[in-house]
Amino acid sequence: MTLQRRHLVISAAAALAAPTLALAQARPIRLVVPYAPGGPIDVTARLMAERVKDSLGTVIIDNKPGGGGNIGADIVAKAAPDGLTIGIAAVATHAINPWLFSKMPYDAAKDFAPITQMLRVPNVLVMNADTATRLKINTLQDLIAYAKANPARLNYGSGGNGSAGHLAGEMFKRDAGIFAVHIPYNGGNPAQLALLSGQVDYNFDNLATAAPNIRAGKLKALAVTTLGRSSALPDIPPVADTLKGFAIDTWWGLVAPAGTPRDVVQKLNAAFVAALNSPEAKTRFAGLMAEPVPTTPEQFGDFMKAELAKYEKVVKASGAKVD
Repeated sequence: MTLQRRHLVISAAAALAAPTLALAQARPIRLVVPYAPGGPIDVTARLMAERVKDSLGTVIIDNKPGGGGNIGADIVAKAAPDGLTIGIAAVATHAINPWLFSKMPYDAAKDFAPITQMLRVPNVLVMNADTATRLKINTLQDLIAYAKANPARLNYGSGGNGSAGHLAGEMFKRDAGIFAVHIPYNGGNPAQLALLSGQVDYNFDNLATAAPNIRAGKLKALAVTTLGRSSALPDIPPVADTLKGFAIDTWWGLVAPAGTPRDVVQKLNAAFVAALNSPEAKTRFAGLMAEPVPTTPEQFGDFMKAELAKYEKVVKASGAKVD
């Protein structure tokens, strides 16, 4: 064999053995978003796709809504583990739905390779401002004291049974040792309208949704649901200051199919973490009331495992179930 031929054979063998993400330089990466276009998860996915194109090549957003996010997540779970199909993992798809749905098409704990957490959006415990004034509730401690002194006099609304607001409300009742009546609505917007009109006393709402009415004085923010104070609402204390360990956020990140080679995952992680840390991205996230939380793959994996365990207890205690 000539030296030139031997070099060609070795080069070809090396190319075949190289991580398949090398193909991403020539073939686009598909990023599956398990929700409809236009929402905050979709918006941030598109922003990230634009930021990583220099390091990863073209990233195409593929919206696959339905089944509470399960349809899109399942597409990622069953894709080839070559780094060319990745997807969004959210609190619903990877922590709540496995306990909420009686039948799941994928195993949230085993069918995915974590890449990085992306963002979290704090939830906030808000009261109707007039109700808070009438009941003389100015702090979270005031709310808990009133609820204990007046069992079942308070109620709270949510976007439906099994929604994040419902689960946060049940977790709050459990940890605070109080009882309040849950009133489910058909979506987050009707629940907020019910709060604004005084039909319900308090809600756990997404900060991005509640912020305009907090600023307008229509809602009174009592606490955020992050473990520490939120940069988006720095003057409001966390529930955890009163109820140790209380944390229930809206979060999402990136995963690949289980079995994706470690070096492929690391390359994806490096590109997306750099994008999350870019000043331009942080400015855009601030407008969405979202906080970037880039992690290592191992950190995101541990986080999702802990969230899955936490929501098992919360969902089962709520009694919510989807057949």
